Amino acid sequence: MARSNGEGKGRVAAAAGGGYGYGYGGYEGPEDRKWWPWLVPTLIVACVAVFAVEMYENNCPKHGSALGGCVAGFLRRFSFQPLRENPLLGPSSSTLERMGALDWNKIVHQHQGWRLISCIWLHAGLIHLVVNMLSLLFIGIRLEQQFGFVRIGAIYLLSGFGGSVLSALFLRNNYISVGASGALFGLLGSMLSELLMNWTIYSNKAAAIITLLFIIALNLAIGILPHADNFAHIGGFATGFLLGFVLLARPQFGWMERHELPQTSQPPKYKAYQYVLWVVALILLLVGVCDLTGDAFQGKEWERWLPLVPLPELCANL
Repeated sequence: MARSNGEGKGRVAAAAGGGYGYGYGGYEGPEDRKWWPWLVPTLIVACVAVFAVEMYENNCPKHGSALGGCVAGFLRRFSFQPLRENPLLGPSSSTLERMGALDWNKIVHQHQGWRLISCIWLHAGLIHLVVNMLSLLFIGIRLEQQFGFVRIGAIYLLSGFGGSVLSALFLRNNYISVGASGALFGLLGSMLSELLMNWTIYSNKAAAIITLLFIIALNLAIGILPHADNFAHIGGFATGFLLGFVLLARPQFGWMERHELPQTSQPPKYKAYQYVLWVVALILLLVGVCDLTGDAFQGKEWERWLPLVPLPELCANL
């Protein structure tokens, strides 16, 4: 997710996990269902379409800029703001703000909670968009093939929301933030928790975890670059990490081979440690959402900007 203080857009810090796969010592059983990946391509098309709308609404030739002429003027209405204003080849900060960028003041004081979700679909520039979409393609396709669109879609959206909340908590005034990086880091986090949750079915555990940790560390390091919003990355990663324990558990070997065993020797579907991790992750997830959301918006009657989600009642009972 990229952030801006009104003078320029953030440099993207998106995940680039093309090296991860279940083939590096992972598991792919004979009964492991392969899903046809349609959600991830749809997300990519949606983000590209939204960026096209951003540039159409920006209309650099009409509104101009005090920092120079439009870049790629032959694109006319779709031309980019001057590089001094937006080095990522994209629209102005005001355009992003109008279209739903994350803005703490507007969320809290104008009750525009929808910005916590809308900012996930916006991108600060063409470079930002390309890097994020390539990352989503490499990471998301593999995960959707393994676990299906429902679980991966839930992790993607909820991780994006979690990244937005943490970003709002720390950025506060004078910054806006956009991008799918929080959601992408959520997918990375879920990959790590899936590995831990299904530890016993991996044949080459050391290679699997070293490879994945290297990918995660590399992408977090990219987030240290100037203007990158690492708060969204960390929030998305933590959310995806916990959701992975809840949603991505795999049956153990014995259960998958149960048709070869006598009826009296049927093993349990999951191991005890998988149930423990599931419960702990779910509790931490609920407590974290309540605590961080309350801190980020300082008790500003946040049920008013999330009218369809009973978070106040849920958190009051925890």
